[in-house]
Amino acid sequence: MKQTNNTNTELKRSMKGRHLFMIALGGVIGTGLFNGSGLIISKAGAGGSILAFLAGGFLMYLVMLCLGELAVAMPVSGSFQVYAGKFISPSTGFTIGWLYWLSWANTAGLEYTTAGITMQRWFPDVPVWVWCIVFGAVIFMLNASSARSYAETEFWFSSIKVTAILAFIVLGGAAVFGIIPLKGHEAAPFFTNFTSHGGLFPNGIAAILLTMVTVNYSFQGTELVGIASGESEDPGKTLPRSIRNIIWRTIIFFVLAIAIINAFIPWDKAGLSESPFVTVFDKIGIPFAADIMNFVILTAVLSVANSGTYAASRMAWSLSTEGLAPSFLKKISKRGIPLRALIMTVSVSALSLLTSVFAAETVYVWLVSISGVITIFVWMSICLSQLLFRKKYINDGGKLEDLKFRTPLYPIVPILGFGLYGIIVVSLLFIPEQRLGIYCSIPFIIFCYGYYHLFIKKKQKLNVRKKKAS
Repeated sequence: MKQTNNTNTELKRSMKGRHLFMIALGGVIGTGLFNGSGLIISKAGAGGSILAFLAGGFLMYLVMLCLGELAVAMPVSGSFQVYAGKFISPSTGFTIGWLYWLSWANTAGLEYTTAGITMQRWFPDVPVWVWCIVFGAVIFMLNASSARSYAETEFWFSSIKVTAILAFIVLGGAAVFGIIPLKGHEAAPFFTNFTSHGGLFPNGIAAILLTMVTVNYSFQGTELVGIASGESEDPGKTLPRSIRNIIWRTIIFFVLAIAIINAFIPWDKAGLSESPFVTVFDKIGIPFAADIMNFVILTAVLSVANSGTYAASRMAWSLSTEGLAPSFLKKISKRGIPLRALIMTVSVSALSLLTSVFAAETVYVWLVSISGVITIFVWMSICLSQLLFRKKYINDGGKLEDLKFRTPLYPIVPILGFGLYGIIVVSLLFIPEQRLGIYCSIPFIIFCYGYYHLFIKKKQKLNVRKKKAS
């Protein structure tokens, strides 16, 4: 698949290394951390939530190691959809591509709803759906201008988030140990919440499994470096550095932030009603700190919506260029943007309006569950694709030293990643709260495989015959 020139069906390579790094980091720091962390804490408790994020970070680490080798060897905008189609099976590539598109279109919609809820702190009388429309229009315009414009915006969005997380960790940590006094002369919490209210695991170790889909949803976005590699200037040089940096920084940010939240908020008081980050800053009592944090959260969720819209539109474009989606989607605007794929993506994301009107909290959890399950399937495909890629590469006479980024401990890493995610998927069948994600995802997967074999495969064979005849 061509990526380097600028015709009406080809993308530009205009992103720099700093863009790649911040796109990945920005994609992962959003609703899952700022709002979803309250839900995870309420189910798993103090110790359980930290263990859940450590486990999720470890699994993400395995996936990124696999994606690194694939993306550096083959930097295309279709990324893991292309890899799955080439090394697993064409039908799997088709299914993974549409699953990923649906997941990010859905996630972007969730971010609009979260942004609307965040705005209620300042404008309680304005309905959430109004903000969904406003922010949806802003994100569309950002993505419709140019890839470089999107990347630059995302760089600054992510910079604000990273700065805020660091400030939260420093100020929150100081307040935990009494270095900064709390509002109302409350005593420093230290880590009393870790031993009171039922201890570290108030609902048992098994409760961690209840949170793994939400945790995986929180880590969704790190794989964006694979999508963005198709529009980066020097993927062979910038991708390995971005992948190595994103792994450890993400885990540190998440685990330290969750530990501080647990120190301030008992697990049985956490939830989705308000971001735990805002609650903590309210307790510290820094003037306007909660409003500042609310602004940061708004920036964060819009950043994820921005990245999600970008990722989904590029995936739809990639599917189209390979004959796996309607051909009109591969048309590129004069600015180098797959505008039609972008419009289709934003239209589906607009369904987020339903979550702000009908059973907001319930529908929100359902949609998070669906996106979390889809993320697991996508990441499993990355592990399997790398396992099969390396095997084919060696069998075809390739030399390991020629690979600029190599997945270590092959084949242990891809097998471990694939197997552990498989266990999580099976465990969901025994968790009533998470079954919906399976119930919605499995029929869609079956539909995709069936559609490919009944229609796409026949169409491709017909095209081959026509070429041979001509």
